[in-house]
Amino acid sequence: MHMTQSTSLDLNLLVALDVLLEEQSVQGAARRLHLSEPAMSRTLGRIRKALGDPVLVRAGRRMVPTPHALAVRAEVSAVVERARALFAPGRGSDLRTVSRTFTLLGHDAIAAAHGAALFARAAREAPGIRLRFLSESHVDAPFLRQGTADLEVGVIDTTSPEVHVETVGEDRMCGVVRAGHPLLEGEVTPERFATAAGHLIVSRRGRLHGPIDEALAESGLQRRVVGSVGTYPASLFVLRDSDLIGLVGSWSLPLAAALGLVAFDVPLRLPPLRVGLAWHPRHDADPAHAWLRACVRDLMGARWPDSAGGRDLP
Repeated sequence: MHMTQSTSLDLNLLVALDVLLEEQSVQGAARRLHLSEPAMSRTLGRIRKALGDPVLVRAGRRMVPTPHALAVRAEVSAVVERARALFAPGRGSDLRTVSRTFTLLGHDAIAAAHGAALFARAAREAPGIRLRFLSESHVDAPFLRQGTADLEVGVIDTTSPEVHVETVGEDRMCGVVRAGHPLLEGEVTPERFATAAGHLIVSRRGRLHGPIDEALAESGLQRRVVGSVGTYPASLFVLRDSDLIGLVGSWSLPLAAALGLVAFDVPLRLPPLRVGLAWHPRHDADPAHAWLRACVRDLMGARWPDSAGGRDLP
């Protein structure tokens, strides 16, 4: 971070900048820091002068960070956390004294199926920690490097060499249809799977083709894809009220069962999906982040008990 020569270093400005970038709201930041909105606005003005950048700009009814603010967001957060640890020796391991907000990046089924358990554990062990689930984007971006997300969960496809990736288990895709679907009357063969009804794809990028189509092509078969939706929970409601055939990973099976849907084995040889965690190395020595990784790892280990564990453990 570059500050003008006439501005002395003020840790309070860093703390305020960290909260402003998290809340993206003067009102929200003022509430978090127990300040009046005019006082928070003056602080934002000092930050803008110090950085030589607007930091937050108005976009309709809300404020959005500038490119420079996004570029320094992760660095600001890391500096603030290191300063807190330095000036509060011995408290870093006491999770009940930690006040943080962590952002988890992953598909919606993770939050839908396991969010309640994670919130309950946080309430018991670290009541000052807030959890924010961020859905996967239709564009690829260095969310972990930028600090937009603190932990990625699910099928990790990052190409950033510095990001730590821990594989926890291997998932498999299951077919899913409404109860009473004609496909369930008899053995689900590749031919019946491909032709019994139209197929619905889940794709955050809106794709209409996937590994299933490649596996079917190897057997000389082709399915009829009628469309796609962006998340697994959304697909389950469509499948419940139609004759379409869908796919879900094991994360979504409890949601499918809750909606009365029936899952079945896909009669094709499909590549396994490696599921795990990913985080930026600036969080390696952070006790609160290590706690978060352990919580998510426990949830995933319960689903894949024979595969739990991996590398890059805290």
